[in-house]
Amino acid sequence: MKKEELQAIASQLKHPTGEKGIEMANMMHEININMTRHSVQNLHVISGNTILELGHGNAGHLEYVLEQAQDLTYYGLEMSELMCQEAQQINVAFVAKKQAHFSLYNGTDIPFEEASFDKIFTVNTIYFWQEPEKLLSEIYRVLKPEGTFCITFAEESFMKQLPFTQFEFNLYSTEKAESLIEKTAFQVVHKETLTESVKSKLGEWVDRAFTTLVLGKR
Repeated sequence: MKKEELQAIASQLKHPTGEKGIEMANMMHEININMTRHSVQNLHVISGNTILELGHGNAGHLEYVLEQAQDLTYYGLEMSELMCQEAQQINVAFVAKKQAHFSLYNGTDIPFEEASFDKIFTVNTIYFWQEPEKLLSEIYRVLKPEGTFCITFAEESFMKQLPFTQFEFNLYSTEKAESLIEKTAFQVVHKETLTESVKSKLGEWVDRAFTTLVLGKR
């Protein structure tokens, strides 16, 4: 593929726009659903929890999240206006019942009061964080004292094989992510790396290693 085409893929993955953005979001949902479910499982959601997700895409997985326990409330934050709109349309029933709330943010400042959420998670967004330490401090601020935060991401060893990740992406290994966490007030409670077979965004079947870091407040 040409450089311009690879740059376009990277740009859409970071910030989906237009018809191509909707197509990319549908593909991302299919490719990443196992990673998303694994992240949600590691939250150990219980009845009455309030959950925040950063970078939810089209939120085709929301029903799975809300099935984890009774009386859950979900908040989703997105940088992409298109994804915010898509998520609301796909999950219109949950929005109508006020079980789900979607809004935009700038990728760094979280527009909620401190100690607002029992559980927070994000999948495949860490590569695009502009100010990682600041965002993590914001997540820490809005997480309740006994809360849990899960970060799930594909390992650098896999991601660097994909030609479009040379643009827009900042890749992470488990070790690099842990080094970032050490600069914050979070502590790593649990970590797990799994390998799955997925169809890449270029249409090929590949083995992808991904990691979930479960973080708690010190």
